Amino acid sequence: MHVVGVFILAVCVDVIICVVDHRFAYIKCDQAISYTNVLREWVASGIRWLILQGVITFARNGSSRVLQRWVTSHCLLGPIFFTGHIVMLGSFELEKSCVWLLNLLAAATACLFWEMSWPDKSYQSNGEKRRQTARALFKRVILLYRPDYILLFGAFVFLSLAVLCEMFIPFYTGQVIDILKSQYQWNDFLTAILFMGFFSLGSSFSAGCRGGLFMCAINSFTCRVRVKLFRSLVSQEIGFYETTKTGDLSCRLSTDTNLMARAVALNVNVLLRTFIKTLGMLSLMVSLSWKLTVLMLMETPITGLLQNIYDTFYQKLVQEVQNSIARANDAAEEAVSGIRTVRGFRTEKSESRRYDDRLMDTHNLKTKRDTVRAVYLLVRRLTEVGMKVAMLYYGRLIIQSGEMSTGNLVSFILYQSDLADNIRTLIYIFGDMLNSVSAAGKVIEYLDRKPEVSTEGTLQPDVLKGHVQFQNLTFSYPTRPDQKVLKDFSLELKPGQMTALVGSSGGGKTTCVGLLERFYQAQEGEILLDGQPLQNYQHKYLHMKVAMVGQEPVLFSGSVKDNITYGLGECSLQRVQEAARKANAHGFISQLEKGYDTDVGERGGLLSGGQKQRIAIARALIREPQVLILDEVTSCLDTESEQMVQKALASCPNQTLLVVAHRLKTIERADQIVVIDNGTVIEKGTHKELMERQGSYYRLSERLFTDS
Repeated sequence: MHVVGVFILAVCVDVIICVVDHRFAYIKCDQAISYTNVLREWVASGIRWLILQGVITFARNGSSRVLQRWVTSHCLLGPIFFTGHIVMLGSFELEKSCVWLLNLLAAATACLFWEMSWPDKSYQSNGEKRRQTARALFKRVILLYRPDYILLFGAFVFLSLAVLCEMFIPFYTGQVIDILKSQYQWNDFLTAILFMGFFSLGSSFSAGCRGGLFMCAINSFTCRVRVKLFRSLVSQEIGFYETTKTGDLSCRLSTDTNLMARAVALNVNVLLRTFIKTLGMLSLMVSLSWKLTVLMLMETPITGLLQNIYDTFYQKLVQEVQNSIARANDAAEEAVSGIRTVRGFRTEKSESRRYDDRLMDTHNLKTKRDTVRAVYLLVRRLTEVGMKVAMLYYGRLIIQSGEMSTGNLVSFILYQSDLADNIRTLIYIFGDMLNSVSAAGKVIEYLDRKPEVSTEGTLQPDVLKGHVQFQNLTFSYPTRPDQKVLKDFSLELKPGQMTALVGSSGGGKTTCVGLLERFYQAQEGEILLDGQPLQNYQHKYLHMKVAMVGQEPVLFSGSVKDNITYGLGECSLQRVQEAARKANAHGFISQLEKGYDTDVGERGGLLSGGQKQRIAIARALIREPQVLILDEVTSCLDTESEQMVQKALASCPNQTLLVVAHRLKTIERADQIVVIDNGTVIEKGTHKELMERQGSYYRLSERLFTDS
């Protein structure tokens, strides 16, 4: 049960005990019976303490140190106050309900203040750890702002000028009121008005320059961090994207980078401006009336206590809202990216409901967050009103005593209004900075994350034969670490030969392709290319020499030529056309409206599956790779295109070719056929040899292979 709920329950129980005991009555004690009442008061308080301790222990299913402190303080304050009154004054004449209420508020306030200022060690260690983390993140954000230091320095200069000008406006306002109230002097009045206008103009001009420079710094920071974050994300291994939602990544790129920018530029702006104004106004207020200044400062601990309680709940809700927005973005991304599947299975309504549920979760969390903020603002405004009433009352008494003028009181009130806001801002800004820095935590985590599949190799030989060896590989996917996809897997791919991987679905064929492409890193064993481990090769060099065409080709928005030359930079049209001819793509590309400059649409949506497949094959062939991987690429091709591709591949006699296919016509030409099942090699040989054995390959050919 929550601490607040248990506190309310304990208060209700205490009210019932006191009503039963008839202790809310008006009591008048004289000297004769006072000491008997003192004893009775202590005994009754002890009984209340035992009952309330039992209530909080039972309701919390254990002890709560905050509530225990409150119960002890609440039960002891009454008899202590009663005893002191009797001993010092000899009588007691006060309504006990008022005493009970004052005890309740005093004990609760003291315990909360104690808990916020000196928390228990069990909580203190966690709090200190969070503060250390926040400080480290804040330093990282400041370092990321390094290219914008000139803009920030200029903004801080104008910030100081704006603050200095703002501080003198209330002072001259009071001077004008005193001049108008006394015997009117035109020269004094004109001087005060001129100074007011000068400081107002200077404040406005400096504030505008300050805001403009800060906004420039924020925009520059946001763009730079987004580019760095995107560069870091696209450098991660494939397994990272299998365990991380797309909506989460898009939320970090869009929302959290903006919060990071606020952490320094806006929050430090407000912090410095408020701190400088607070010091200046305090000195001016003390010169006007030190008594009213002391009274006004009594509001500070109350405001700090309220802000600490508010930050505890609000920051947690803000983080939950960010996570909920990421989940909603993920649901929308999945539905939009798979719109054909959604339309094909008529699940538009269910996807809309799923997205609506995610949005409702976000809405409910935002409502809860805003409710907490509304309650906090209400209590804070009530505190402000109470302080203003007290200040006006004592201000009237000071004016009547002749210690200050009416104009000085007006200046003091104007300063007090600004100072109260500044103190609340100083307290609030630390919580908001913590919130902003916490949003930066995930971004910096992604910025610092090193890919589990290393891309730091340096080997770039001038001649590469393409001899590939899989040596005793054991591999599990990051999403299924307990399920071994490959088990002590060994295989050799020789230059100038075509190797075909066959087997039932889930046997490990595509996994071999992913490991050869360095999408993943095997837990045991290694893959050698010309006798060197794959991780020793330079990343760009390796993927120029080892090219793959997947069973689901991915094209990017842009022209046909851009997709064929993807990652190569500038290539001649003649070279692009030659690769397209080898993939039997030149014919349909020439018939397009703009030929090779035709836009393929988002993800190649303006082309058919077979057309996308041929462009993907051309994208691989234009690189002239030494090792070529074809993963089910002929499934979308017609017979003519397949023959053209086979002819193009046959024209490269020294190339190492690895094919994953289900078509018998494609496989039977292979120099080596490898049958994989449950992550191990169970048969290998030529088509003729394996058919003569009448083993797994023979049974598989009868069941799965079709000859169109």
